[in-house]
Amino acid sequence: MVPRLPGAAERRPAAARMETTISKWPKVRPPLTAEQARINDEFLKLWHEVLPKRYGVVERFNHGFPVRHSTPGFRTTLEIGAGLGEHIRHERLTAAQEAGYHALELREGMAAEIRTKFPGIHTIVGDCQKRLDFPDGHFDRVIAVHVLEHLPDLPACIREARRLLNPDRGVFLVVIPTEGSPAYSLARTLSAARVYRKRFGGDYSWIPKREHINLPAEILEELKPYFAVEVRRFFPFPFLPATACNLCIGLALKPRPVALQE
Repeated sequence: MVPRLPGAAERRPAAARMETTISKWPKVRPPLTAEQARINDEFLKLWHEVLPKRYGVVERFNHGFPVRHSTPGFRTTLEIGAGLGEHIRHERLTAAQEAGYHALELREGMAAEIRTKFPGIHTIVGDCQKRLDFPDGHFDRVIAVHVLEHLPDLPACIREARRLLNPDRGVFLVVIPTEGSPAYSLARTLSAARVYRKRFGGDYSWIPKREHINLPAEILEELKPYFAVEVRRFFPFPFLPATACNLCIGLALKPRPVALQE
């Protein structure tokens, strides 16, 4: 009997053969030194303060899109990655809607500022990539403004958002940057990079490489099995629906009754 020669797949090392079956999620960020961690946290807080003051036209789209595309008569809201509460200023909430508004923020220091500014809403510290202590279908809205691009375990966040949304009237309101596009790269050079260098000096590029780890195509790919896109808007050129020439994408999404991959 002539011995069978191993095929190409069998000749590859075992680790290489596993690459096609191992998920890329969760992504692993490079470790930070103590000094880098301090600068990273300080800059993120600084940027949340500077953005609405200097770049109001961008912020009006970022926060106006979820407001415009909310389901009329909603009662309950979960905002993930609420930062310093910038989005809440753009809402026009009734007393009942304010009582049903939950702002989820990962950092206690930033959450404390939300509590001070907006004592009428519920501010909680937690991770949107973990299961949250709410029942299935509890929320009419889940809002994520410039959050999904940051998440190492993006699919876990998306599955949790779908679980928490009311299957009939729930809507997932998302705004993401066109990370990697020429327009966004230029805008960053003229904005965030300048703010960073003025405060800290040195190279800024390590922060977006660490923070903006998910590109638009990746985010849309992970959303598709669980949500259907009802509205998609590009900014600042809605008549040119392409990432290359825009800065942000707004999405209004409805949860699928059955996930495509289930």
